[in-house]
Amino acid sequence: MVTATPLEAELLELAGSVPDPELPVLTLRELGVVRAVHAHGPDAVEVELTPTYTGCPAVEAMSVDIERVLRGHGVREVTVRTVLAPAWSTDDITDEGRRKLREFGIAPPRTGVPAGPVPVTLGATRTRSEPAANDLPPVECPHCGSEETELLSRFSSTACKALRRCLACREPFDHFKEL
Repeated sequence: MVTATPLEAELLELAGSVPDPELPVLTLRELGVVRAVHAHGPDAVEVELTPTYTGCPAVEAMSVDIERVLRGHGVREVTVRTVLAPAWSTDDITDEGRRKLREFGIAPPRTGVPAGPVPVTLGATRTRSEPAANDLPPVECPHCGSEETELLSRFSSTACKALRRCLACREPFDHFKEL
């Protein structure tokens, strides 16, 4: 592993401070999508950005915002490169990012959800290796903390969120889906 120079560390912090265009309560660092910054001399840098999923429409806006911030700090040439491997995972969201999501009224992704491919089945049959929905940890309401919630829609305002409702306080809320 290559160690970042002090300049690269500073520029990584700046690039990571950019708010996410779809979830402005989070920075790109807290979301875990800015992977690295490589300086190519004092005036040229390359930023590695991993989208939350392939085809994420926010990547272009993220790239433009990163370029604007770094150019505002004197970097003349900024290249933002999309890096797909290793793939982004909700495990990349920082503890601070999870806290901010909860405070903003969005249930953060659950921890302890098995990693790997998402099983797809036709009909009600599932294999022993596929977790049933009730095998997963409950989604906690970000408003009152109750674990008694229900799924209203698998998709919400963005493809990475589901719409849920708390059965205790009756408030609807977004849940950042696990990946």
